[in-house]
Amino acid sequence: MRLIPREESFFDLLEASSKNVLDTARLLRDMVEDYRELPARFQKIRDSEHAGDRITHQLMDKLNRTFVTPIDREDIHALAFDLDDIVDSIELVADRLLLYKIEKPTAMTLSLVRILVRCCEEINTAVPLMRNPKRMKEILENCIEINRLENEGDQIGRAALEKIFDKPVTEAQEVLNIMKWHDVYDVLEDAIDFCEDVADRLHGVVIKNA
Repeated sequence: MRLIPREESFFDLLEASSKNVLDTARLLRDMVEDYRELPARFQKIRDSEHAGDRITHQLMDKLNRTFVTPIDREDIHALAFDLDDIVDSIELVADRLLLYKIEKPTAMTLSLVRILVRCCEEINTAVPLMRNPKRMKEILENCIEINRLENEGDQIGRAALEKIFDKPVTEAQEVLNIMKWHDVYDVLEDAIDFCEDVADRLHGVVIKNA
């Protein structure tokens, strides 16, 4: 029995943030799978990024005003910004597709985006489990799957880069296209890497609290 009650609303905000991460990833998947009306689709992703920022600001404000937190305050702080990093990267992918006037996503782009969505699904499943110390160890299964997906994404990303460099470059336009796709793949891999950062953080939370 606790002498000082925990401020449980931190879990509400972390869950809202993880759901927003998943929603934003799915918006990107919708964009690359149905590659039309790009400005409107990008705006939805941008709106979702702004919503994520608001949740992060609420978390930081509450963290600054709360004496007793349900888990270590440094973990709450880090999780909030790790989740925000994923959304920022997703918005950056969408921005690059629009900015570079990419005519059509490659098959490997689709594969990487789908891996990103699966990572975000695992995160959105794991974060609510932090509420219940008896179920915290279940989070480790999500972390393992995210790590596996990140490795799969690395392999696809490397194959994608090999493909764009496998032909002789003869024109300036070809060089420009290589630079564009190199950047798109890099940003996509960054988003997946940020998912692994969240998994590592959740793993630490489990070790401390389960």
